[in-house]
Amino acid sequence: MSLFDHKLSDLHELLHKKEVKVSDLVEESYKRIGQVDSQVQAFLTLDEEKARSTAKKLDEKLGTDESKGLLFGMPIGIKDNIVTRDLRTTCASKILENFDPIYDATVVQKLQQAETITIGKLNMDEFAMGSSTENSGFKKTKNPWNLDTVPGGSSGGSAAAVAAGEVPFSLGSDTGGSIRQPASFCGVVGLKPTYGRVSRFGLVAFASSLDQIGPVTRTVEDNAYLLQAISGLDPMDSTSANVEVPNFVQALTGDVKGLKIAVPKEYLGEGVNEEVKQSVLASLKVLESLGATWEEVSLPHSKYALATYYLLSSSEASANLARFDGVRYGYRTPNADNLMDLYKNTRAEGFGDEVKRRIMLGTFALSSGYYDAYYKKAQKVRTLIKKDFEDVFEKYDVIVGPTTPTPAFKIGEKTSDPLTMYMNDILTIPVNLAGVPGISVPCGLSNGLPLGLQIIGKHFDESTVYRVAHAFEQATDFHKQKPQL
Repeated sequence: MSLFDHKLSDLHELLHKKEVKVSDLVEESYKRIGQVDSQVQAFLTLDEEKARSTAKKLDEKLGTDESKGLLFGMPIGIKDNIVTRDLRTTCASKILENFDPIYDATVVQKLQQAETITIGKLNMDEFAMGSSTENSGFKKTKNPWNLDTVPGGSSGGSAAAVAAGEVPFSLGSDTGGSIRQPASFCGVVGLKPTYGRVSRFGLVAFASSLDQIGPVTRTVEDNAYLLQAISGLDPMDSTSANVEVPNFVQALTGDVKGLKIAVPKEYLGEGVNEEVKQSVLASLKVLESLGATWEEVSLPHSKYALATYYLLSSSEASANLARFDGVRYGYRTPNADNLMDLYKNTRAEGFGDEVKRRIMLGTFALSSGYYDAYYKKAQKVRTLIKKDFEDVFEKYDVIVGPTTPTPAFKIGEKTSDPLTMYMNDILTIPVNLAGVPGISVPCGLSNGLPLGLQIIGKHFDESTVYRVAHAFEQATDFHKQKPQL
């Protein structure tokens, strides 16, 4: 049995009783990475020397008041678009292949205050643009449940590393489903918090009005502990919200009696695999048996979410990625005779196809003569999508549906057809457009591949989302199933 088969509170107890040391946890992580990462390909960069020296210092604090924090000494993986001081941060892009940041993201600072240990940086779709982690500039991450299938994206490395037992938990980022979709494909728990709940300072921007950092873990309880550590107002981020951070763990009562669940008919409609549909209906029966009630509702503007998202996110990406020009940092082309060549060749050689595709779409949508027809109209539709959620939440506590329309697909199956690939995010995207929280928890298997149940809550009501997710998890054993690598 691996140490990481224990939940966080049990590991903390083992540390406190000095039955294990922090160094043991770090060694467990690197040993497992040594055994399986050549197959899974989850990590881009490891920080072994610093991790081991930090572990030794923390070993000396064991048993003192300084070691009482629940995350004390816990190993963690960080998605490679979250900046880490003196630890390479590439966004899985050639254009940043040699970038060593000079500061830490706020979430990384908060984890350091909690005295976690960064094991390394995790692979992703380049600049978080993708649904399969096949768009990385360096390697393709595999799904630990079946190495011929994708782990999802863009936080594929974050989900695969947790599923493969390389780290007990990780951080990802979610712009249109990039935490929840890989969590579903890899059979782990992934939460996208409310927009503004977690600071984005130090997250390399893809689409600033949508991006949100969140935790990927084995259990709902661990997820709540990790969100607790990284949440809160940050003066360095003008979009972080000045709202109280509740004790998320206290919400895990297991009691959902009288809770009202909305199930959007659009989330179980055309394009959703029959096994996925059946697993969601079976999950609703479990919640019913615990005392909750559910009714079918409509989110009528959901059908426009995909087009709205790709217009808005690509527009924001085209503005955000303008800074990668070969002048200040990152890759610079050796093939330039003048400034214009420097810009053009650096970006042509440094960015991958998917990133170029989105920059071009976004630049078109923002250009004179097309701005009103596309970008402005998409913003208006976004408001309607947000209003759909607000209307449903007037009567119901949470919205429940599948996280993805299908289980994980084969590597290479959809790379030649971007539009089919984009459809993978159809059930997760509305949550980002509305800015509400959503979690994916394991709810079944299809041909040996995990399926995810998505639970969506009101703004800043992660507590209720966790309560429902935890009650469901405790009533089932899907979270106990692990891939056999």
